[in-house]
Amino acid sequence: MKATIKDVAKLAGVSIKTVSRVINKEDSVKPDTELKVQAAIDELSYRPNSSARNLAATQSFAIGYIYDNPNAYYVIDMQNGILKECLSNGFELIIHPCNASDENIVSEVKDMVRRSQLAGLVLSPPLSEMPEVLAALDEINMNYVRILSGAGDKQTTGPCVLVNDRSASEKITEHLITLAHQRIAFITGDKDHQSTDERLQGYKTALLKHQLAVEEQLIIDGHYSFEAGVEGAKTLLSLNNPPTAIFACNDEIAAGALFAARLMSFDVPKDVAIAGFEDNPFSRQTWPKLTTAAQPTSLIARKATSLLIRTIKNKRKGDKEDIHNQYFEPELVVRESTHLSD
Repeated sequence: MKATIKDVAKLAGVSIKTVSRVINKEDSVKPDTELKVQAAIDELSYRPNSSARNLAATQSFAIGYIYDNPNAYYVIDMQNGILKECLSNGFELIIHPCNASDENIVSEVKDMVRRSQLAGLVLSPPLSEMPEVLAALDEINMNYVRILSGAGDKQTTGPCVLVNDRSASEKITEHLITLAHQRIAFITGDKDHQSTDERLQGYKTALLKHQLAVEEQLIIDGHYSFEAGVEGAKTLLSLNNPPTAIFACNDEIAAGALFAARLMSFDVPKDVAIAGFEDNPFSRQTWPKLTTAAQPTSLIARKATSLLIRTIKNKRKGDKEDIHNQYFEPELVVRESTHLSD
């Protein structure tokens, strides 16, 4: 038979409530008591029933991740990062994909929160950037943490993890400029993602800093997909005076651009250099491999979840501790798609 919480309490010589506190990682348990309880848990191979725990307790131990993102690699890294932090803190993870552009998205989010009895939510773009969703969560007093593209120059409410896409984008563009490229094109991602605008602004900033013109015909509207890269690159490389470098808003777009360039008999990087963003597996599965900006998505997800859990615990204890935002800046990774090997 499976061990119960009563068995653990009896073996450790403590109350059931104390065992519950250890399982929930509450700070009020003395270290030596926690060690005794943990030893009993290990000896009995006890595993708490998370569903029963949520039903029996007045506090929830489930965190939700609601997302709308076409990039499977990003979503998987987010889920893995959130799950690791949840498991290390005694929380469960509930995942809910959605369509952020659906007219019923606000009611869908609220219904999911209530149905799943969540303690909090991790929100990534575009949901983390939607005022109507945030207002609805505030209305029902739901804890949440947001992952956002930005450098902290804009006012944010609640705990956030900010990714400085603009600075990283500027560095990628400057890398291309140092290689003597003057006609550098840009293929955007989805318009409803703040990261698209931040990366575009970084590209423009670098051009202007080096007295290079921002040519609108070299900026192609796209979305975060391989197909957008293919179509965007075909348009750019068909110009009478095509660019000598293409900076794509993410690696999936860049991989599509590289595919189109080779179909059109352009040598990469001799005829056209191509760079992406995020350092997801697309950047390493192409040939040549893509220059990009390494964005540690799994680590970002863990930090966001840690912020959320700390917020939840502080609120339950009535603690007024200020929760400080976390900041990340993706790092330039130079590979063969922009730089001829010696």
